[in-house]
Amino acid sequence: MEKKKIAVLFGGVSPEHEVSLVSAFSVIRNLPKEKYDPVCVGITKDGRWYLFDGPSEEIPDGRWEKSGHRTPAFLPPDRGIGGLVTADREGKMHTVKIDCVFPVLHGHNGEDGTIQGLLELCGIPYVGCRTLSSAVCMDKAVTHSLLSNAGIPCAKYLWFYRHKYASGKKKIKVKIEARLGYPIFVKPAGSGSSVGVTKVSREEELDAAVEKASRDGEKILVEEAVSGQEIECAVLGNLSPEASSVVGEIAPSAEFYDYDDKYKSGKSKLYIPAHLSEAVAEKVRETAVRAFRTLGCRGFARVDFFVRGGTEVLLNELNTIPGFTPISMYPKLWKASGLSYGDLLDRLILLALEEHAEK
Repeated sequence: MEKKKIAVLFGGVSPEHEVSLVSAFSVIRNLPKEKYDPVCVGITKDGRWYLFDGPSEEIPDGRWEKSGHRTPAFLPPDRGIGGLVTADREGKMHTVKIDCVFPVLHGHNGEDGTIQGLLELCGIPYVGCRTLSSAVCMDKAVTHSLLSNAGIPCAKYLWFYRHKYASGKKKIKVKIEARLGYPIFVKPAGSGSSVGVTKVSREEELDAAVEKASRDGEKILVEEAVSGQEIECAVLGNLSPEASSVVGEIAPSAEFYDYDDKYKSGKSKLYIPAHLSEAVAEKVRETAVRAFRTLGCRGFARVDFFVRGGTEVLLNELNTIPGFTPISMYPKLWKASGLSYGDLLDRLILLALEEHAEK
């Protein structure tokens, strides 16, 4: 059987660029080699695309960008091409046919529906959620609104645009005090991996937190600080999704599970399985699948929760391109549920091909 060419997209114009490199290397290394040929496509921080055919070991630390093994490339939104277009040193154009794209792009311009929209125009199968569900899950204010409307419990929240805070600061502070109280979390509504997040314990700290969140988006989300366990559940599938039989728990080394704790320090503790009763763990799994369906997700998502008092399950967020680094929870949960890393990647690609065939 002829191997399928899988374009692994990594990097990107995003604050989570470096995380993407580490995740992509892990995906490339674990793709079943008997079935798939990886085609490495790197995107620089300033948005330039390159076909990279050098050693994959040069990807995680960014050395690929200075390598002589890269060629300018792009994905044209022309369904007649069905792949990448590259230019050699003489300026001659070549086409690299692609069977499926695996976007390992976290955050802006990768997880928010933008790359998914391009791939829809290209007519190439791709792993993960479609354009709308990607955008919905990336905007946490929209996510909360839709989940609340569906009766799925979340932490109490409110949101506002940054320009509204500049002109109506006093009114917003009154609402925060009345609806949420302190402590609270202030974050960009459309960012991921805890980028731009601040825990605020009193009103005097609010201005600086809003300013920090504003650097990563115009919409600011404010949530109550839930005191409880941080729980994660992995979901896999299209129209009939399933949750991992095991759910995990995170014990942050910092005050909360921030960017450094997730991807740099590695000091947080992961408990698989989580310290939950089976009844509560099952409620987490059921809620994860329900949220996945409610928001129209496809392929995969990691669904994050708080469990307060050991019993109250509150959905925090859905991550439509969860981390695939060596310390990431999503592949670890499936491994604990009996699905190896390689088999997980195989399932994701097959789901993408099935979804594309049904359009």
